[in-house]
Amino acid sequence: MTERINKIVLAYSGGLDTSVMLRWLKERYNCEVICYCADVGQGEEMDGLEAKALETGASKLFIEDLRAEFVRDYVFTAVKANAVYEGIYLMGTSLARPVIAKRQIEIARREGADAVAHGSTGKGNDQVRFELTYYALQPDIKVIAPWREWEFKGRTDLIAYAKEHNIPVTATAEKPYSTDRNLMHISYEGGILEDPWAEPPENIFLLTRSPENAKTEAEYLEISFLKGEPVAVNGQTLAPVNLLETLNKIGGDHGIGRIDLVENRFVGMKSRGVYETPGVTILQAAHRALESITLDREVMHLRDSLGVKFAECVYYGFWFAPEFDLLRKMVDETQQNVSGDVRLKLYRGNAMVAGRRSPLSLYSEKLATFEADTVYNQRDAEGFIKLNALRLRMRATQGQAEAQRRGTV
Repeated sequence: MTERINKIVLAYSGGLDTSVMLRWLKERYNCEVICYCADVGQGEEMDGLEAKALETGASKLFIEDLRAEFVRDYVFTAVKANAVYEGIYLMGTSLARPVIAKRQIEIARREGADAVAHGSTGKGNDQVRFELTYYALQPDIKVIAPWREWEFKGRTDLIAYAKEHNIPVTATAEKPYSTDRNLMHISYEGGILEDPWAEPPENIFLLTRSPENAKTEAEYLEISFLKGEPVAVNGQTLAPVNLLETLNKIGGDHGIGRIDLVENRFVGMKSRGVYETPGVTILQAAHRALESITLDREVMHLRDSLGVKFAECVYYGFWFAPEFDLLRKMVDETQQNVSGDVRLKLYRGNAMVAGRRSPLSLYSEKLATFEADTVYNQRDAEGFIKLNALRLRMRATQGQAEAQRRGTV
């Protein structure tokens, strides 16, 4: 028996899944459905959304501009932590989910809704990210996940349903892959990409040129940071959204930021994803370079040792968990002296560090030089090495004594 629901707030993108979902929720629960779309940088995907939602059955549509919050509080937090999942994925989708879900709960409270719904499948990570955020912020909220309930088996069924009910969608049987776009990246999954041996078609990419078709001349770029956060490009101070948009355009023109990986989803299966993340790829390279001269060695190593846990928290959806609160505070503390400038050389898919400087630099040319100096006494290294070798020598001595006892030497 269907649980009685009075009002639903649906996270709505206007794509195939949520367009069908809106109609299905109205029929299944026979209640008011409010659509909510978070603007995290989808661009033209937002065009005509209100008319489409109302025509398909929504009582109203909220379009919330979350771009500044997304970049400032989520994307830049990941940059400061050098957060990378499984060594390659910068987590553009993962980072957007908590900010989207957070506002959805706020709207549900404001509208007196007793349920929220999302378009994530029962196989993916997003269902976990959305619902962990819902429950962390509103413990008694009812959650509807149509992909875990309805009769449709896949996107081919959804396309047929949309056609039957005159619901306008852009997906087709020939191009059925799923995309997710925001200011940080675009992801592509499913359909023709499900074969991990098949190369992604060049015509799917929207943010980046291929390295072969990228700009033929190298370009130098200077990025300035304040306490770990990027604040200026080529000497021009920019707000977070404008800064990331600028780097996306520059990086895309140079073919920077494409990755193709098979990742381990939180639910246990492997999934192939193709991603474009030009701006943050540049920021990660620059930020790491600045840290190399401003962070103490042991602080950097400790922060990096927590990097896997940090990335897993983001990827798995634990943004509002207590352990992640602690990790964020630790990362912020490490960034207090990460201020300065980094110069990068962009060329054919590469972002190469060409220089770094900081008024808080720990780098000393007098100490590092190969020329004569009066700062560092090289003889001091002998005692340092012998002290570090003491346990190794003791182990070897013990081994030799044991070998002699056995008569094997």
